[in-house]
Amino acid sequence: MIVDECLSRIRVVLVEPSHPGNIGSVARAMKTMGLTRLVVVAPREPEFARDPEAVAFASGAHDVMEAAIVVDNLAQALVGTVLQMATASMPREFAALPLDPDTASACMLDQLRLGIEPVALVFGTERVGLSMAQAQLCSHFASIPTAPGCDSLNLAQAVQVFAWSLRRAALQAVGSDAQPPALVGAAQATGRADSDYATHDQIEGLFAHLESALITIGFLDAAEPKRLMPRLRNLFGRTRLQRQEVDILRGICTRMVSLAKPSPIRPGG
Repeated sequence: MIVDECLSRIRVVLVEPSHPGNIGSVARAMKTMGLTRLVVVAPREPEFARDPEAVAFASGAHDVMEAAIVVDNLAQALVGTVLQMATASMPREFAALPLDPDTASACMLDQLRLGIEPVALVFGTERVGLSMAQAQLCSHFASIPTAPGCDSLNLAQAVQVFAWSLRRAALQAVGSDAQPPALVGAAQATGRADSDYATHDQIEGLFAHLESALITIGFLDAAEPKRLMPRLRNLFGRTRLQRQEVDILRGICTRMVSLAKPSPIRPGG
């Protein structure tokens, strides 16, 4: 089915979940809506797929849990993705205004329509959600608009809200005159994305290169970096960098570093 093919390219990423039962419940929430790609970052219980509570709560979605990929950190979970949707219960400093689940779902499906690379939907820990550093690894920010004074949702409940929104948006796209999200034309045939957006790892390589270059020219004090890099992340986060643009910016960084280094003294000079 076209809808399920599309949804299969969405990674649901759980960051440092504490309770195996929550992972099982998330797997169930995902499978009921056609999502199958689960990535778990540094779980407290590495053998969660064999935990009796997780198996019970998965209730028919044990295959999603068994197929889950376990990684050490969020950066590894996001490798290869071209859009990363961070979820949280409240706005974060230096973050763009959060999208509601329906708008976030439309944004992710639009990206899938443009290319073949996966997108990621990221959830933080049960107790505190995503840290500032983790949220800054993502390109977009989304939040469920809850009632005032009650902004806490169970992890699986939050996943279920977004999973339903994604499936509904995919069904609506297939039922409309718009190109179905999974049909990406030449991109699917050639293995290349029509959008040519930079992947998460390419963006992170740019930020590392930029930070190093700014330290080299003396613009950034490594001992007291303050908020410069988060502000630059926010600046670039307001646009969608393409691979060629990342290459240009890294070329500028390379030139900055070369000009900042003293020229070697030639013999007889």
